[in-house]
Amino acid sequence: MKFSEILRQFGEAATNHSLTSNPDHDPEITGVAAIDEATIGTLSYVEGAKFGSFIGKTNASALILPKDEKLQLLAHQSGIVWIATSDPRLLFAKTIALFYQPYRPIPEIHPTAVIHSSAKVGSDVYIGPHAVIQQGVEIGNGAIIHPNVVIYPDAKIGDRTTLHANCTIHERTRIGADCVIHSGAVIGAEGFGFVPTRTGWFKMQQSGYTVLEDSVEIGCNTAIDRPAVGETRIGRSTVIDNLVQIGHGCQIGAGCAIAGQAGMAGAVKLGNRVILAGQVGIANQAKIGDGAMASAQTGILHDVAPGEIISGTPAIPHKLYLKVCAVYGRLPNMYQSLKQLQRKLNNSND
Repeated sequence: MKFSEILRQFGEAATNHSLTSNPDHDPEITGVAAIDEATIGTLSYVEGAKFGSFIGKTNASALILPKDEKLQLLAHQSGIVWIATSDPRLLFAKTIALFYQPYRPIPEIHPTAVIHSSAKVGSDVYIGPHAVIQQGVEIGNGAIIHPNVVIYPDAKIGDRTTLHANCTIHERTRIGADCVIHSGAVIGAEGFGFVPTRTGWFKMQQSGYTVLEDSVEIGCNTAIDRPAVGETRIGRSTVIDNLVQIGHGCQIGAGCAIAGQAGMAGAVKLGNRVILAGQVGIANQAKIGDGAMASAQTGILHDVAPGEIISGTPAIPHKLYLKVCAVYGRLPNMYQSLKQLQRKLNNSND
């Protein structure tokens, strides 16, 4: 499609663009690409001034730029049409949808799917080969159940939710509307509940529920456990990456983002809009306040105040952590200086 056609689809976001000064330069856009991999006919983006050097090198035919006149001038000098916006990355994400739509099968029930007679399946549902839907399951309208998915008894799947191939939904799981569960994820399996006795570990049955509110997305091979009693709950519009462990009884707020290999023990509570980077670990029953952020590999052993940014193990405020890191590299020299000082003190005392 022509660049001008893309601009029209952006609506108000397209009020500041280069076609106003050169309306005859309206390239055909055939796709999108990263700026360092772009070819003629593709559209890319520059997020900020630190990436400005790519403008003179890229082969992209069009760019999404920030509201930075210097970057816009560079694009003009390079003969590249552009659009300026306050959030180039977001607009680029919306542009991708113009050229790519994820695979969505047409509604049907494959003859090899095994569906219990008591299950309730809504309208316009796709159920793929060898999926297993057990007794008492409820599947909402427009849901997509890909091949080899297993849904245990008494689970409920909301409207338009997608379960990708080989994920497993255990009993007493409630999944809301417009959720996405990726391949290999296990939702609602038994929590890690064992009571120590003199003769060994006594298994505590996990009779609780796992609840995913609307518009939750769960990555590949992530596990979310159900508790002994009560519920494990993931709040609306929270996104969880691959290989994340969420223990029994955790309460995750709305709009959180949890990156890969993060893990939390039982009964952890996250407020709304919490961000956990990769490999963050959270100890049992810790409480993380609204809007808090933890950098990669942070070990959280205590409660975190709302809005706080933390790093390190055990977790400390991020600004303090940066100072600690600066000192860390100088420790060998400091140690040698300390030894020299100790020798001088010992000599002076002789």
